[in-house]
Amino acid sequence: MQKEAKIFKALADETRLRILALLLEGELCVCELIAALELPQSTTSRHLAYLRNSGWVQDSRRGVWMYYRLNESEHALIQELNSLLAKHLAKSSAHTTALEKLRHFQKEQGPQAC
Repeated sequence: MQKEAKIFKALADETRLRILALLLEGELCVCELIAALELPQSTTSRHLAYLRNSGWVQDSRRGVWMYYRLNESEHALIQELNSLLAKHLAKSSAHTTALEKLRHFQKEQGPQAC
């Protein structure tokens, strides 16, 4: 039950929900998340670490940048919750705004944004 509690606790923060909603779009670099959320790097990284430690995301380093993606092979509960998040978070105005900022950042930076 401890693992399940950790999974649900991770959802109890708006910033982490916003990060998860963005990661539903696919793997993103920290710089892309920072641009989309308009949050400092330290805040974004702290929430990403929480999500990684609770099993929600996986990370990989490429050069100096960290990339994050939803953890598809972890816990069955996470897999079921991912579909619920996709269904409900995608409708929020905060997510729509963050997605617009992400797309704008990606367009400005080109394919090698990070």
